[in-house]
Amino acid sequence: MTPKDPIFHSFFEINSFNVIPQAIYEDNDPTKRMVAMINSNTDVSQYREFSSTGFRPMNESNEAYKLGVNYPIYAMSH
Repeated sequence: MTPKDPIFHSFFEINSFNVIPQAIYEDNDPTKRMVAMINSNTDVSQYREFSSTGFRPMNESNEAYKLGVNYPIYAMSH
């Protein structure tokens, strides 16, 4: 996946990221429908979980929240 994929522009604009999520597409073809988004070993959930404790940097936590909002918006609109 690249930051150009539509899921990264469904609500919030995410034009770059350090940790690249993986995705599964229908028939393993990126031009077809996205079936699942995988956040394996990316700490996206931990950025949200510990955002109020100071254990994770604020910039990365903000990006994790943006991803968390873009996922359902993309799923409901595609």
